[in-house]
Amino acid sequence: MRIGALVPLTPPGWVEAGRHLLAGLELAVGEVNDDGGIDGRPLELVVRDTAADPRRAAAAVDELAHLGVAALAGEYHSVVARAAAARADALGLPFLCSSAILDALTEQPTDWVARLAPAQSRGWGIYADFLLGAGHSRIAVAAQPSVYWAAGARILRDRLAPRGGDIIELDMGALAPADVCDALADNGATALLLLVGHPEPAVPIVRSVRGDRRLAEVMIGAPAGQPEFAEWASSLGADGAAIPFLRYLPERLGPLGARVGTALRERLAAEPSFVAFEGYDAVAVLAGMLRSHGADRARIAESWPQVVAEGTRGQIRFSRTPGIGVWQWAWAPVQVVDRDPAEPGRLRILHAG
Repeated sequence: MRIGALVPLTPPGWVEAGRHLLAGLELAVGEVNDDGGIDGRPLELVVRDTAADPRRAAAAVDELAHLGVAALAGEYHSVVARAAAARADALGLPFLCSSAILDALTEQPTDWVARLAPAQSRGWGIYADFLLGAGHSRIAVAAQPSVYWAAGARILRDRLAPRGGDIIELDMGALAPADVCDALADNGATALLLLVGHPEPAVPIVRSVRGDRRLAEVMIGAPAGQPEFAEWASSLGADGAAIPFLRYLPERLGPLGARVGTALRERLAAEPSFVAFEGYDAVAVLAGMLRSHGADRARIAESWPQVVAEGTRGQIRFSRTPGIGVWQWAWAPVQVVDRDPAEPGRLRILHAG
């Protein structure tokens, strides 16, 4: 029994996120096999590196389909997952996307694709609520050109505008970090959101803003979750603290989540991110489907609405969500957290949705 795995493992992909995703996938596969596999047959994970390249991901889907995988799992980058989902849909290959959040994961509704991560409109909408609750109504976004970043800015604007919020967009295709500081000083924004890649240009922007005395009261935020990973803390130290971001974990893990968290911590030699739990849950869901339906791709795709699986972060069920073309776990937990300035290795929960 084979499952294909799409993971960013080399630059320009976010390698640390890929490492966490793969750790969750591999841990779950190992546990399935320790428990007898799928009806006595071992479960094999066939991994392909997407390197954050949509064309490479689409080619990997073709290859994995030819190799006979029963289903696909994984992918962190939304634009890459969109390319993979389109190809999986065209080939009739079930794809459980673990981590990408772009609402428009497919152009048209499909029965071949499901998703564990909350849709961007839900998570980023909760982040907008947090901003307003914290007293921020004039917000600058430093954004790079991307379908993903543009969608995020639109969600924030649509959520904030009816309640008096204002979004000021700073084009990072044209501005240097020092220019961002001047723009913030001029426009009176009380918050700057990083809708940019990591480490470039996110890290230089944070350093510039933190070092500018004019901006001492400006909150920096990173809704896409860049500060979740240890690389952020090691790059920025104290400057990387107090930057709220989205994380998809409950306030307290249940027994399964706690056990898996301990195993992931040992495997990674670091605190596991929510991405690692998403990887584990993806395999747990697919393993249950394989036990029920074997490797028949059509039967797997038909069974998304019947899934009831105990995941590390709650019971997983898929449904149709308005505006979302894939089967969606609608109630994945969402938190806004940051790194504690007094102890940057510790995360503080600021808001939950």
